[in-house]
Order: sequence, then C-alpha cells, then structure tokens
Amino acid sequence: MSDAPAVITRAAGLPPLLVDATHLGRHVTGIERITEELFSPTALAPFAVHHVRAPLPGVAGLIAGQQVRLPWRLLRQRRAIGLFPGFPPAPLATAFGARVVPYVHDLFPLLRAEELSMKARHYIAPALRRAVSRLPRFMVNSEKTAAQLRRYCRADAAIHLYRPAVRNVFGVSDADRAEREEAPRPLHLLAIGTLEPRKNLTAAAEITTALNARGMAARLDIVGRPGWGGVAEALTRRPHVHLHGYLETPRLRRMLQAADVFITTSHDEGLGLPLLEAQYAGLPVVAPDRPVFREVLGGSGVWIDPADAATAAERIAALIAGSGWRRRHLELARANIRRWNEQARRDHAAIIDMLLSLATGD
Repeated sequence: MSDAPAVITRAAGLPPLLVDATHLGRHVTGIERITEELFSPTALAPFAVHHVRAPLPGVAGLIAGQQVRLPWRLLRQRRAIGLFPGFPPAPLATAFGARVVPYVHDLFPLLRAEELSMKARHYIAPALRRAVSRLPRFMVNSEKTAAQLRRYCRADAAIHLYRPAVRNVFGVSDADRAEREEAPRPLHLLAIGTLEPRKNLTAAAEITTALNARGMAARLDIVGRPGWGGVAEALTRRPHVHLHGYLETPRLRRMLQAADVFITTSHDEGLGLPLLEAQYAGLPVVAPDRPVFREVLGGSGVWIDPADAATAAERIAALIAGSGWRRRHLELARANIRRWNEQARRDHAAIIDMLLSLATGD
C-alpha cells in the first residue's frame, strides 16, 4: 500500500513556518539568496511556509517588521515556528524560546566589533548576543560558524549545519576555460565583496601592486557596493584597481567570464559563497589559509597570507607558470562543487528531520 496518504496527513497537521523575509526586496546578495533558496516553500516542504515581509519600504519598515510584525505573528499563531535566516531575532521574538530558530551566518558582530558599521554595532550585535545566549537551537552555514557559536551559546543548545547548495546563479560557463591563453597580459584578478574593512580588499590591491612590481602585468577588478570606513575612497587612488560597484547579473557574468583568477583577502567569512559560485566559471580561487576557506574550497584552493603581499604575488605567479594550469584548476573547481553540493544535500535532509521533530515534539 502506498504511504502517500500518511505523508499528506502528517503535513496537514504541521505548524506553519514563519520566515523572516523583512530584509528581502533590496539588492540580492548572499544573505538574500540564502533566504530565497534555503527557506522557500519548496525547500521546506512538507511545511506551509509564510515569508513575513516588512510592512513598509526602507529601514523603518525593516525595523517595524522585525520588532513588531514577526513577534505579533508568533503570538497570534501559537503553534508557528519562527525561522530567522537574515537578521538575528529581535528581543520580543527571542522570548518565544524553542519556537524560534535563527540561521547564523557568522559571529562577526560579537568577534570583530571594531570592524562593524554603526547599524551592526548598535542594532545587530545586541540582538545576536541576546539570541545566542538564550535560544536552544540554531542553524549555521559552516562548521567554522558552528565552532564559534559553541563558545557563546547555551551548553545544551543544538547546532544544525544547513550549508547551501551552490548553483550557477550567474549563468557562467567554463567550456572554453582550458583552451585560453596560459600567459595572459594583463592577468585579470576579480574580487567580489562590500567595500568595508572586514573584507580587507586593500590587501588584494597590495598583491596586485606586487605582481606588477615583479614585471607581471595585472589588474584587479572589484565588484561590490561601497561600504563604510573609507575603503572605496582609498581604493580609487590605487593603481591597477578598477571599482565597478554593485553589478546586475548580466554584467557580473561578463566579469567572471573575463577573469583569470578569483581572489579573496577577507579577514574572515562565515562561509564565502562567492568563492563557490566563481568556480562554475572554472576559475582558480586564491584565498587566505584559514579554516573557513579550507572548508569551502577543500583541495581546490590556492592559499596565501594576505598580510604578505610579496609572497602572495609569488604564489599567484607560480600558479600560472605551470603548463596546463587552467585545465587543472577547472577540474579542481568542478570536483569541489560536487563535493560541496553533496554535503548540502545531506544537510537539507537533516534540517527537515529536525523541523519535523520540533513540530511534533519527538
């Protein structure tokens, strides 16, 4: 006998999932993609999923949605489970305890306060500190985030990995990557990230300068919104650096296709999704030798110390000196995407099991 009716009956009795979507509707970056993909009705079936949007546009609407609308919905719908994949839950939402499950992207607001904007320091950090110290259950995007969270959360808190599968969101192709010129002039380096201190993009500029000083013509293209801390202003004065701001998908696709090497020099990341997305273009990825980047890139990364521009430049020069380097890194990129997505598939199944247990009291 088919078990379909039993599945339907079980789904019909499940509590709804209220997903904080107050941050959606702006530019789509990593956090927005996480919400749209990992917390969609399709991803969270068999639950009924309701995205709770901001009641008004702008910052005022975002705050009203997080501080009032979401707690009110949790109060009215007494069986509902609140999922928070963007901002940490507001204090009133945190008061609902086991019915609230945040998705923690990183612990920067607690670990690197000196590199935070005013909004992050005074709005995000206090809410995150309260949530991680009181709630019994969390979802995280990486093993590195899980390890850091364990230092701040309750001893009995459950932490569940929910790594996102990486898709070819920019529609890039690696079809001709292996056949391209192996000694490009100039060497095109590409970095993606908000222009703010924690992304450490000045280190990428220093490495580009060091490459040119070695006689290797190189340019650095940076895609990302201007942030705080005067980073954009400082980078505009650097030679061989080209700032492009935020780009819509068609233009970013062209940048990825034209690049030779993808580089990140970030002080740290909760995950680093753009690194995986760049690998769909068959690009070598140059990254700091830190646990989160090794977790994301596995054996496919090219490891550097961003604080040592000269040695990092030597490492990049050695990367492109060998014959067949494009094909080798193309194959490494493909293998790494397969490895990562298999982990993400297992995480997704475990998250559905966790939510079912929470919903049914098992």
